Amino acid sequence: MTDVAAPNAAGPTYAGLGEPALGPLDGRYRRSVAPLAVHLSEAALNHRRVLVEVEWLVHLGTHDVVPGVRRLTAEEIGFLRSLPAGFDAAAVAEIAEIERVTVHDVKAVEYWIKRRLEGTSLADVAELVHLFCTSEDINNLAYSLMVRDAVREVWLPAATGLADDVAAMARDLRDVPMLSRTHGQPATPTTLGKELAVFAHRLRRQLARVGAAGFLGKFNGATGTYAAHRTAVPTTDWPATAREFVEGLGLTFNPLTTQIESHDWQAELYSDVARYGRVLHNLCTDVWTYISLGYFAQVRGQGSVGSSTMPHKVNPIRFENAEANLELSGGVFRVLEDTLTSSRLQRDLTDSSMQRNIGVAFGHSLLAVENVRKGLAGLDAAPAVLAADLDATWEVLGEAVQSVMRVHGLPEPYERLKELTRGRRVDQARLREFVAGLGLPEGEAARLSLLTPADYTGDAARLVDVLDSPPEH
Repeated sequence: MTDVAAPNAAGPTYAGLGEPALGPLDGRYRRSVAPLAVHLSEAALNHRRVLVEVEWLVHLGTHDVVPGVRRLTAEEIGFLRSLPAGFDAAAVAEIAEIERVTVHDVKAVEYWIKRRLEGTSLADVAELVHLFCTSEDINNLAYSLMVRDAVREVWLPAATGLADDVAAMARDLRDVPMLSRTHGQPATPTTLGKELAVFAHRLRRQLARVGAAGFLGKFNGATGTYAAHRTAVPTTDWPATAREFVEGLGLTFNPLTTQIESHDWQAELYSDVARYGRVLHNLCTDVWTYISLGYFAQVRGQGSVGSSTMPHKVNPIRFENAEANLELSGGVFRVLEDTLTSSRLQRDLTDSSMQRNIGVAFGHSLLAVENVRKGLAGLDAAPAVLAADLDATWEVLGEAVQSVMRVHGLPEPYERLKELTRGRRVDQARLREFVAGLGLPEGEAARLSLLTPADYTGDAARLVDVLDSPPEH
């Protein structure tokens, strides 16, 4: 028997690539989600920790919170605020180095700041860094700032831009008649613009909820009681001081917590963002179906290979990619929502590990938004295909005919139209013959005889104007 060499257990080294990315957001799709890294990466977390620690030190040195603490000068305040302003890769690396010794991330940030104060006029207040703070006082504020800025500066503008794109398409296509399909079967016609307007309206409702989100923070010590504060400085109104500090960071104060901020605001926000994603997923599947029916042609900016073997194909890959990323983001958002709202007694570390995945959820969502926008930009409606579909489906006018019959008191209108149309194709001539024999008033019969499937769209085009009104929550 010939010996067979065992495969190399270590695997390939990918020499020259540095550290290969384990996940697609830090590899294949890094360029698309890079704006989020400024706000939701590990480096961003340490940056916001530094910012919170510095602002607390500034607060102590400017608000007479602790008797005997001297006032900071304008130059000293400027120096302190230069620390988060100038936070860079070297700072990230140094904090990581300190953490290897402390085995505690927030303590590493504290020591990093204190190093900066050595040999300066601020050396005498170095021990005020992290005064009265539990790690979660720093972390919860850091995460609130991170998520707030990621939502307002990156995700919300992109998601709003997508909703605006859909609204613009709806307005452009408001008058283009289209056969509806309820349960996949031919149904009362609509317009392509009105159906897109439905999605724009739905997306904007969720965006209004996200835009109104509150970003909460607490600053009340190890178990939320201000015990150390009250013992060391009993004369200060600590809840009022904490509120002033938290609101000074541009956050909403949470006055009643355990050691951790309860994270309910995060669950509410992630639920709304995930719901936006579900609506967007629905848009993707519908547009994909319209493409398969020929209602849309993929014509603009399509330089990609559609199939490795079939050169005629242009696959709707943007929408398929978006579906997958929306399912991923929605799944992570749901786990975040479920997990973050529960904590054992006054504290456990589940939320610490869970919150490190916030960027993953937003990253896949942002990637989906980008793909849908690119996909929509490459579409042209095909009115001729839409018209041919309508012209082959005259039976959809059965609803209109039986409704007129009901208004004029004719017997068994539904049953008679059911016998004429169910499971059958009805052409224009057959329908007109049926209408002529109903005994309707002459004017009504003439009006019905002139009706075509393309005309039978009701107020569909006018309903697009709803987009010009503010969305209702």
